[in-house]
Amino acid sequence: MWKSVVHWGSILAGALIYSIGLNAFLVANHLAEGGLVGVSVVLLYKFGWPLWLTFLLLNLPLLIPGWRVFGHEFIIKTAVGVGAVSLFTGVTSHLQVPTNDPLLAALYAGVVTGTGLGVIFRTGATTGGVDIVARLIRHYRGIDMGKTLFAIDVVVLGLVAVVVGHQTAMVSLVALFVSSRVIDFVIEGVRSGRAVTIISDHSATIADAIHTHLERGTTLLEAKGGYTGTTRQVVYCVVPREEVIRLERIVAEADPYAFVVINNVHEVLGEGFTYDSPPEHPARASRS
Repeated sequence: MWKSVVHWGSILAGALIYSIGLNAFLVANHLAEGGLVGVSVVLLYKFGWPLWLTFLLLNLPLLIPGWRVFGHEFIIKTAVGVGAVSLFTGVTSHLQVPTNDPLLAALYAGVVTGTGLGVIFRTGATTGGVDIVARLIRHYRGIDMGKTLFAIDVVVLGLVAVVVGHQTAMVSLVALFVSSRVIDFVIEGVRSGRAVTIISDHSATIADAIHTHLERGTTLLEAKGGYTGTTRQVVYCVVPREEVIRLERIVAEADPYAFVVINNVHEVLGEGFTYDSPPEHPARASRS
């Protein structure tokens, strides 16, 4: 029950945050968005049509094919997202934070709208619009969603450049970029880290140093060189971003010739990241 409340509450909260960013920073400073929201904003500037109503009407025809293809669970979440964004966009339409610096408005708009969309996307819901179109095209044509979304945003910003002005389109592109980065950050969370693979003749020494100085666990993998045929142990571990430099120093001190590969990890769950090991756990005992 509580999880359900948090789930649906997050969708509503995300929609409210997104709507505030849309009205307070984008519309207030005559900027635009991508997707169907961008089309709705252009119609607002050109004909004065209410943003919330236009966005709702543009989404309604997409819900039926979306329901037929993706099922009721997806479409219910999407309908709630669309309805909430439409409702809160109308409610917050009076919120205006105009500024003489359009770039500053774009940055704030990107942060606020990206935060709202990220919260919605974390629940598995969407705000409808071109997301449904992209999913349908992928389903029937096999075209990647990212390419479709990018193409639609390019078309919408082109429309903005023609109808509203090229400077508006250029600054709006900044807001879109910032929003996309914030969405990634919110979805991935603050638990992102780095996965490190270390190939060395001193694997045991490096692993012990990581245990002692970083208090992080490691995994030793048996590996065989494809060219030399030499068998050795590979050290694999995951550390927070801020500990990467310390890890690199540990490896360099143990083996300056070690081969190290560092990869981004979007989210890390488990001991040392989302919880600590219990007192009786061997890993905890080894740290005491």
